[in-house]
Amino acid sequence: MSELATSRPTADPVTAVIAEVERLLPTLITWRRDLHAHPEIARHETRTTAFLHDTLSDADIAVTMLPETGLVADIGATDPQQRVAIRADLDALPVPERTGLPFRSTVEGRCHACGHDVHTTVVLGVALALKTIESSLADRGLAVRCIFQPAEEVMPGGAHDVLAAGVLDDVDRALAVHCDPSIDAGTVGLTAGPITAACDQIEITLTGPGGHTSRPHLSADLTFALGKVLTEVPAVLSRRLDPRSGVALVWGQVEAGHAVNVIPATGRALGTLRMLDADEWKRVDGLVEQVVREVVAPYKVTAQVEHIRGVPPVVNDKDAVTALAMAARTTEGERSVVPTRQSLGGEDFSWMLQATPGALARLGTRTVGGPTFELHQGDLVIDESAIGVGARMLAVAALSEV
Repeated sequence: MSELATSRPTADPVTAVIAEVERLLPTLITWRRDLHAHPEIARHETRTTAFLHDTLSDADIAVTMLPETGLVADIGATDPQQRVAIRADLDALPVPERTGLPFRSTVEGRCHACGHDVHTTVVLGVALALKTIESSLADRGLAVRCIFQPAEEVMPGGAHDVLAAGVLDDVDRALAVHCDPSIDAGTVGLTAGPITAACDQIEITLTGPGGHTSRPHLSADLTFALGKVLTEVPAVLSRRLDPRSGVALVWGQVEAGHAVNVIPATGRALGTLRMLDADEWKRVDGLVEQVVREVVAPYKVTAQVEHIRGVPPVVNDKDAVTALAMAARTTEGERSVVPTRQSLGGEDFSWMLQATPGALARLGTRTVGGPTFELHQGDLVIDESAIGVGARMLAVAALSEV
């Protein structure tokens, strides 16, 4: 059995796992830096998966591979009275890194700009720490399932793979963390109820005959029509949907034309549609296409609309939040839990919480007194002390009887 994690009975499992995370922390930081330097995008996380498989297997932890990439690790009772799942996501983003760190991305155009390397390392630390008290877990009839999920950054996301594999079928509670560079390391943001938004992907393609910019009346001014789509479709949706749902259609990619005096024959707009309310999200299907066709109707162009359904909001269960808050205060102190508001960010952990109660905590990653970074940007820098915070909190929360 590996020296990394050796099961040994203890009278105080909480103290034991906290101490084990502290012992592992330098190693966890080294592993995180290696993952950071070798980012892999959605459904291509082969190196990351192999590393996790080898590390967990070396610690004599039972591992089950997911169909493509990612895996599941089980610790504790084999026939438990309660099973807690703890989830990490593995994939990086197609974003160039600009940090200049010595362990910066070695893969051009890709980096861990959302902190998934931190999530992975945190949950790996949880698995290894809990392995040291496995006999205590078994005595209590408790099992912990660590889920290393691929493809969180795409739609449909890897949570669907996890659910299809039956990984959540016998789970009573699911927990996760997500890096939050707007709050200090050493703190976690928690709230019961919705904490993220529903998020879909919208892809609109306009086609027309094309022509000369001197004669738009003899052609179809596709670029003008595309401009109308960019401004009017979000405006119309804000009047067709309940304003309390916080709907926001924001474009991230717009393409049309190659010459200043040519009306193009095709143009595209791609963006995300986000909203705070799950019920309104369920009703939006078909509405975007209807509005787009109404907006472009006067301009003699044809619209093709692809509405890719993404994720519902993450809705935190009250008892799971209580367990996380108690764990954070135990491991990090009374002031470690800070309030947080629902954001318009999307997160496919939400699909897991459709299958079982649970909660997502925001893991503070800002160095105290340091700059505030933004997720999904190539200059994101994480205070690595957050790895210990996340691992301690999740390990102790897994032991909670709340």
